[in-house]
Amino acid sequence: MLPAPEIILTLLVIFLTLIAFLREWAAPDVIALTVLCLVVALGLVGFQEMTAVFKNEAPLTIAALFVIGGALEKSGAVDHIGNLLKNRLSGNLRVAILAFSLLTAFFSAWMNNTAIVAILLPVTLGFARTKDIPASRLLMPLSYCSILGGCCTLIGTSTNLLVNGTLRDLGEPQMSMFQLAPIGIPLAIAGIGYLVIFGPKLIPARSSITGSLDIESRTSPLYHLLIGANSELVGTRLADSILAKRESGIHILEVRRGGARLMIPLSEVTIQLNDRFLVALHRGRGRAVHPETLIADLGAQLLATVDGIVSELVVHDESSLLGETLAQADFRQRYNSVVLAVHRAGVNITEKIVNLPLETGDTLLVITARTNLDAIRATHDFVLTDLPDLDPAVPAPAAKRPPHHIGIAWGTLIGVVLVATLTDVLHRAVPAVPAIPIHYTALVGALVLFWTRILTPREAYESIDWQVLIMLYGLLGLGMAMQNTHTAEWLAHGLVDITQRFVSPENMPTVLLWAVFLLTLLLTEVLSNNATAVMMVPIVIPLAHHMQVNAWPFIIGVTVASSTAFALPMGYQTHMMIYGPGGYRFSDFLRVGIPLNIICWVTSCSLIPLIWPF
Repeated sequence: MLPAPEIILTLLVIFLTLIAFLREWAAPDVIALTVLCLVVALGLVGFQEMTAVFKNEAPLTIAALFVIGGALEKSGAVDHIGNLLKNRLSGNLRVAILAFSLLTAFFSAWMNNTAIVAILLPVTLGFARTKDIPASRLLMPLSYCSILGGCCTLIGTSTNLLVNGTLRDLGEPQMSMFQLAPIGIPLAIAGIGYLVIFGPKLIPARSSITGSLDIESRTSPLYHLLIGANSELVGTRLADSILAKRESGIHILEVRRGGARLMIPLSEVTIQLNDRFLVALHRGRGRAVHPETLIADLGAQLLATVDGIVSELVVHDESSLLGETLAQADFRQRYNSVVLAVHRAGVNITEKIVNLPLETGDTLLVITARTNLDAIRATHDFVLTDLPDLDPAVPAPAAKRPPHHIGIAWGTLIGVVLVATLTDVLHRAVPAVPAIPIHYTALVGALVLFWTRILTPREAYESIDWQVLIMLYGLLGLGMAMQNTHTAEWLAHGLVDITQRFVSPENMPTVLLWAVFLLTLLLTEVLSNNATAVMMVPIVIPLAHHMQVNAWPFIIGVTVASSTAFALPMGYQTHMMIYGPGGYRFSDFLRVGIPLNIICWVTSCSLIPLIWPF
C-alpha cells in the first residue's frame, strides 16, 4: 500500500535533511532551523504546534550544564588534574594511553566532550613532547574516550538529553541519571582496553604540522625595532623594503606609530620616522636572516626582545573565521600572529595561504608572542595546542582564580547530580516525594555559580555552545512532523513486515536490535549525532510497540549508537579538533575506528537484552 501524501512529504523532508547534512549545504544549525520552517510551511506541523519545540527541556538542560562545565573549565579543575598526570607519568606509551583515556572518559561523563578535549589537548601535546612520544598515539584515544565516557550518564552528551526530551514528547518514561551506566561503563572499559592493547600498533606515529615542516625550535625571539633618523627606509613603502622579504624568514607581527598599533594592511604602509616594528625572524632549520644583520641593514634600533613561540591553532567549529581568508580576516592585526602554514586533510599548505578560505579543523602554524596566547584563547576562535603558562615564572590561568572556585564548581555539579538522582529514587519508593527534574536542578546549579561569583553572566554565555542549542530546536520539529504524520509508525511497521519474511517471531526483537544499532551507527558517522537520534527514536518506539515488546532495549541502543562515531574524522566534533595536531590522515580513522565500532556494536547488542529484557 502506498503511503499517505503527508508521509511522502515527510520522507522527502528527511531525505533532503540527510543530503543537506552530508553535502554541508550550510551550518548544522541553519539546516536544522530551515527544516523546522519547512515542515511548518508544508503543513506537517501547525503554526501553533511549532512553538511546542521550545517547551522541550533538553536544550535548557544542556545550556545550564554548559554553564556548569564552563565553571569547571575556568576554575582550572581539569587543567590541574591533567598537569599532575603529565608530571607523574612515565614515558611508557600504553600507560600513558591508559591514564589519559581514563581521565578523559571520567570527565566527559559530566562535562561537554568538546570542552574536555580542548582542555586536555595542550596538556597531552606537552606530555608527548617531554616524553618524546608521537602525539598522534595519544590524541586519537583522547577523542575516542571523550565519546565513550559520554555514554555513561544522562548528562554525558547533548544526545542523551535530547533522547530524554524526545521520550517525554512521545509520552514514554524518561531516563534516570545513571540508566545508561550499565551499558556505558562496559563499553568504556572495552574501548579503553582495545586502545591500550592495540592502539600502539594500529595508531600511526605521525608528526604534527610543526614536526612535518622541520621546525627545529618552537621558541622564536621577537624583536621590537625602532626606525631611527639615520634609516634609509624612511619614506619607503613597506612592501618594497627588506622587511617584506618572507624568503629571509622576516615576519612582521605589528607596526606601531605614535604609540598606537597601525591597523591598516601592510601593503598600504609607508615607513615613517620612529615607527616601531615587532618582528619575528624564523625559517625552517634556522635559515632566517641574522638579527644583527637585519638591524644594521634597516638602520634601526633594538628596543627589546620578547619571547615568541611557534604554535598550532585549530580552527573551532564556531570560529568567526570560517569561510574567511587570512587576508579578509586581517589575521595578523586581529590576533597579533603570523601564519606560516595551514594543515588540512593531512596536507601542509605553505603557498598562497593568504587567500585560502578557512574551514573547521584547519590547523594554523603561527608565530606569536608567548604572552599573547591568553588573548587568542579568549577569542574562542581556536582550540589552543599550547598552554599560555609555558614559562614557569608566569602564573597558570587556574592560578588567577581563587582555589575555592574549584571546590564550589565541583560541589555544584555533584549537587545537581545527587538531587536529580536521589529525588527520582525516593519518588519511586514514596510517591509523595517529588522527583526534581534535571533541567530544574541544572538551572539552579547555574544560578548558584552566578550568586557565588564563580562565573559572570558574560562568561556563562561564552560557555554555551549556541549552535548546538539552535540545532536541537530545529531538529525537534522534524521529530514532531514524523509523529504527526505517522511516518515513524509507517517506517516501523514496514521494517517489521520485511523482517518477518526472513526471521522467526521469537528472534525478531534480537535481530531488529542488531539491525537498528548498526543503521544508527552508520548514520551517525555521516550525520550529526543529534540528528540521527531525533530521526531514529520516533521509529524504534512504535517498532517495539508493534512487536509488543519492551521499547527500552531499542531506546538504549539508539542512544548509545548515536554517539559511537569512530570511523570518520568528520563523524564527531572532537575528531576534527585532534586531526591537524595529530597529523592524521583519513585512513587512520578507518583503521582504528572501524574495529572500535564493531566492538561497540557487538558489546552493546549482547548486553542490552540482558540488562533490559524484551
